[in-house]
This record gives sequence, structure tokens and C-alpha cells, in this order.
Amino acid sequence: MERWFLGLAGLLGAIAVAAGAFGAHILEGKLTDRALETFGTAARYQLTHALLLALVAIVLWIYPAPAPTALGIAGWAILVGMVLFCGSLYGLSFGAPKILGAIAPLGGLGFIIGWLSLGLTAWQWPKP
Repeated sequence: MERWFLGLAGLLGAIAVAAGAFGAHILEGKLTDRALETFGTAARYQLTHALLLALVAIVLWIYPAPAPTALGIAGWAILVGMVLFCGSLYGLSFGAPKILGAIAPLGGLGFIIGWLSLGLTAWQWPKP
């Protein structure tokens, strides 16, 4: 699982950097200021959570057995959050139906679950 999380963190981080550059250099002047701001928010959240996913993967790699359940939940919740939150914001930036905005809070919930699950990990490992 840690290999998948780390590999996806690298891929999603690279996509976030490319999206940020694309937004700053290509989309400026082609999208409204509001749409460009939404696109930038998606790229920022994607990059931040790609780093968090990398952290989860590294912790899983360092402490592979027994890996706390909360750590696996954190990784999956972060991935779901990125797809739903960032994906819906990218879509809205390009004029997708406004109803797509209703999906963003579900992605935000995924991010919150991911962060809380990471924190819960501290109590799932036995003390050394």
C-alpha cells in the first residue's frame, strides 16, 4: 500500500505543479478572475495533499508492521478528497455545471478524515 501511496503522491504532486504553472501562464486572460482563482485553489490543495499522502506513505514504509488501520484510512481518504475536491474545482473552472460544486464539500470531508486519521495513528501504535 505504501508504494501505491508514494507513487500516487509523486504523480499527483507533479500534476499539481504543472496545473499551477498552466493556470499562471496559459489560462491567465482566458478564464475569468473567479475561475482562475478556483483553478489555483484546486492546484494548491492538490499539492498540499500530495505531500500529506507522501508523508502517510513514508510512515507506512518506516513502520510497516503492524500498520495502524487509521493510517491506511488516511491515505485513501486523502486520495478520495483530491479526486472529489480538486476534481470538482478544476471542472468548475472550465465551466462544468454548477451542481458539481456540491461535490467539493465531500472532497473536503475526505481531507478532514485523512488528517484526523493521521492524528489517530499516534494512539494506535503501542508505546515502545
